[in-house]
Amino acid sequence: QVQLVESGGGLVTPGSSLRLSCTISGLRLDLFDIGWFRQAPGQEREGISYFGRNGETYYRDSVKGRFTISRDLAKKEVYLQMNSLEPEDTAVYSCATGVEGYVRRAMVEPYYDHLQYRGKGILVTVSS
Repeated sequence: QVQLVESGGGLVTPGSSLRLSCTISGLRLDLFDIGWFRQAPGQEREGISYFGRNGETYYRDSVKGRFTISRDLAKKEVYLQMNSLEPEDTAVYSCATGVEGYVRRAMVEPYYDHLQYRGKGILVTVSS
């Protein structure tokens, strides 16, 4: 059974950092792209970063330079280090994966619902 479980969210002040973890069971990380997504209140879900099965990374422009994605194959975890957090980063963050190419597609178009395996999400609130 494949499971993705997010952790590390919470309430922080602007300028702070958080590291989200996505713990994956039931599949090999080196065979799947893992994406991070977020949905802010009243807004569409957006893809913000992915770690490709071959080690390549991608970042949405709005998080480039502030967020860093990484992977630990031994722990079967994918991390999203978020620095210089802004109130606009407030959202429910989730990790997901699926058929090859779908995570990449979900970064630029609304394709999240086509991803076969998705975590439940975790809330990140940035507020003073």
